[in-house]
Amino acid sequence: MHISITPQKIGRGNETYNSSVTDYVNYLEKENEGKHPELQEYFFDQINDEVSIEKVISEIDGNTKKLKKRDPKFYSIVVSPSAKELKHINNDPAFLRYYTRELMKDYAASFYRDRKITVDDIKYYAKIEHERTYRGFDKKVKANEPYRKRIAKLQNQLAKIQHGELKGNTKKIQRKINEQITQAPYKINGKILTEGMKKDGMQTHIHIIVSRKDVTNTYSLSPNSQHRKNTTILNGKEQKQGFDRSTFFEASEKRFDKIFKYQREFIQSYKAKNLYKQNPVKFFAIVAGLPINERMATIKTLQKIGLPTNKKGVAFKLFEKTGLNVPSIPTNKVELAIKVFNKLKKGLDKAVQSGSIGV
Repeated sequence: MHISITPQKIGRGNETYNSSVTDYVNYLEKENEGKHPELQEYFFDQINDEVSIEKVISEIDGNTKKLKKRDPKFYSIVVSPSAKELKHINNDPAFLRYYTRELMKDYAASFYRDRKITVDDIKYYAKIEHERTYRGFDKKVKANEPYRKRIAKLQNQLAKIQHGELKGNTKKIQRKINEQITQAPYKINGKILTEGMKKDGMQTHIHIIVSRKDVTNTYSLSPNSQHRKNTTILNGKEQKQGFDRSTFFEASEKRFDKIFKYQREFIQSYKAKNLYKQNPVKFFAIVAGLPINERMATIKTLQKIGLPTNKKGVAFKLFEKTGLNVPSIPTNKVELAIKVFNKLKKGLDKAVQSGSIGV
């Protein structure tokens, strides 16, 4: 489960948040184009399964009382279940709508305020999408970019030869194009992967538009707060403020697991991902003690996300600091992960407990 929370984007040529939610709502309607009404996905809220785009726009745009020009008027929450999680619930939109409504209860509970915040205080509209496309900043697109440029150059040459503008061997140029396509690291159905292509597999995710103000248009509820819990003085009175993202993210996983009886492996948890970023050594220590079935799942995940390789990399430093002698360290990331699991388990546990490893 991956969840992101981002504020309304600033309008072009403007450092304020005066723009309407209209563009974002229209963007989320793109998958409905050309589909029969029965096959379309509609906006929904805590009670209604079908909310018109006109209502979404008017309700979000009209709920901005006393917000300053530099205040975001709404936030975007994107909930992206993993392929394994989607498979567990048969990729069922009804289940995802139910889960979203339960999830928003956890969202409300993560605010730190003088009074208890509930989902009834939150004004939001959500929409399910089933497709994702590759963007220019995706790693696979970037890796293919040099090949794509060379192919474009060769295709331009080929076209000029075919139109008599240049002299050359068209078969030779075509062979070079085919070679570039073959050498490109990422392809879909034999075609070089480029920006705009649809991603394979189950890509279902949920977009949630949340108003900055509560349903009464009175209180500001910002999930972008820098504080989990903070108390300030306003008009001589103490006032609680803050939003605990970690609490929200962990609660979202527990909510999914409880509702759908999902058995979450350690590597799939928010706690594991957070630990990997903050303390990779401790992460490896925990993973090394996992049962073999979870260990192999972890290795596959590490292969996808990549082990840290800055300087000598965390794993290399781990060898040095524990004093363990491994004469030949493999460069392949999966092999390196296996070495970490199988050869450093005992020494790693002791080193972490004694606090002697500092990366």
